[in-house]
Parts: sequence; C-alpha cells; structure tokens
Amino acid sequence: MTNAQTYHIPALLNDTIEGLNIHPDGTYVDVTLGGGGHSRAIMERLTGTGRLLSFDQDMDAFTNEQQYGEHSLHLNPRWQFVHGNFRYLDNFLDYYGIHAIDGLLADLGVSFHHFDQAERGFSFRFSGPLDMRMNQQGGITATDIVNSYSEQQLAQLLYLYGEMKNARQVAHVLCRERQNKIISRTEQLVEILTPLCGRDKEKKDLARLFQALRIEVNDELGALREMLSVAKKLLRPGGRIAILTYHSLEDRIVKNFLRSGNIEGIIEKDFYGNILTPFRVIEKGLTADAKEVQQNPRARSAKLRVAEKI
Repeated sequence: MTNAQTYHIPALLNDTIEGLNIHPDGTYVDVTLGGGGHSRAIMERLTGTGRLLSFDQDMDAFTNEQQYGEHSLHLNPRWQFVHGNFRYLDNFLDYYGIHAIDGLLADLGVSFHHFDQAERGFSFRFSGPLDMRMNQQGGITATDIVNSYSEQQLAQLLYLYGEMKNARQVAHVLCRERQNKIISRTEQLVEILTPLCGRDKEKKDLARLFQALRIEVNDELGALREMLSVAKKLLRPGGRIAILTYHSLEDRIVKNFLRSGNIEGIIEKDFYGNILTPFRVIEKGLTADAKEVQQNPRARSAKLRVAEKI
C-alpha cells in the first residue's frame, strides 16, 4: 500500500509551514498535493473558517490520500482537492468562489511515487515506457519528443533544460538511432547515452537527460511562470508564498520573481534606489541540514524560498 512515506517525503516540512505563518481562519492553497504531507500540516493549523485547496494533476495523489481512512483529508469539510495543473490556479479558484488567499505553497519536486513507478518512465533506474506525463489523461510523452523533434530541437532542449554540455552530440546520436528503431523505452535511452558519458559522469548525465525530457513533456517552467504571476494577484497583503525548488532552472525563476515581482525578473527601482517589488523576501534559499539529508537523501537538492505580499 502506498502512503505518504512512500509516495513522497516532503523536504524542509517544518520550515516551510513556519514560513507560511498560517492564520487559523485563513484560506490557503497547496498547488502540489503529492503525498499530502504539506497539506496535512497546513490543515492541522486551520480552524473555524480556515480552508485549504490542494492541487495535483495526477489522480494517483488523490487515490493515495483516500487510503488514510479516518485520518484522510477527504473527511475534512474545509479541504478541497483540485484535479488540475496549477497553471490554471486562477480559473479553479474562481470556480470555487475564491478571489483572494492568505498563503500558497508549492513543492516543485517530483514525488518518490513517480520516480519509483517503472511504468511512468521518470527514472533511468528502471525499465519502462518513455512516458513522463504527470497527467496521464493526455498530452505528449517523452517517446513523442525523442522520436519527432528535429535534431536542433532536441539539442536545444537538452542544453536548456538538462544543461548538458554535449547536447548536440546526444541529439545527433538519438536521431541516428531512431532511424533504425523507435525509441520508446527508458533502457534504450540508457543504452544510447552510456557510451557518450565518462564512467564518473554516467548517472549525472542520465539524470540531466531525463530531467530535460520531463520538463518538456510537462511544460514545467511555463506552468511555474503562469502560476507565480497569478499567485501575486491572489495573495492578500501579508499573505505568504513558500516554494521548494530542486534544480537551478526553476530556482532561478522563483528567486528572480520574488525579488522583482515580475516573471521577467527585471529589477525596478525608485528615485532613491530602492527596489520596487510587491514582496518582502522572508527566506532566501534555505537548504536541509545534514540530519534531514541522512533521513531523506532526496532533500539534498531542495531549496526553500519564502516571501510576503506587501
């Protein structure tokens, strides 16, 4: 049976919840339900008219939450699950009659569940289909990308999203190999890429390749930019946004947005040189301590950023 401990262990849980500075009767949004750890911690601090909406585009998260029996969030009338991509945050909240919130939490890490389910194709550790869709109800798969993108398109996404220095070489080899046989399995990617890696870089390069494909399949950075832009409008003055990032691409977006208040990250200053932004940065990039990393190795790459709406 899947549970929160196997589905996903949230990194920096206490720091994240403290950063939100939760008001018991406030309205909060967890745009990444995952294993339910963050949502459960938020609900424990809400009373009276306090309300929480938890988003996830993968119905597995909803199914997992149902397995808690009498402790399930489903039994709390102040909790609402939203099956959808957080890029549509404003549309869903408008549907539920919510036009302002007191806090928003986003854990941008991929759940253990996804990495550990071979049939989802997120990990090079297992043999499985090249899928990588968070929402399995539609959209392109990693197989579609690997076999239909041009060599130039593949090289660009591997360089931008995987930060692979040998992106052009990898793209060339992928295009050559797909002429002989469609590339539709994770083990095929591993077999193709391994000869292009040094023995000491093999796992890192494979991780970069799979990351690049996953980001493209789910348009993760585009969705993040849209969600941040909407969150700024929805947050009440004094409301807080807490975001956990796991790689430099998404962290750069979050850092620049919270500092500048705009998606472009353009810093505007007043006559006296003060930065004009709707946010006051509370936490600039907290990382897990050695004890937490020992208990949860995947927390090693987590970075927490928190800001308050002015």
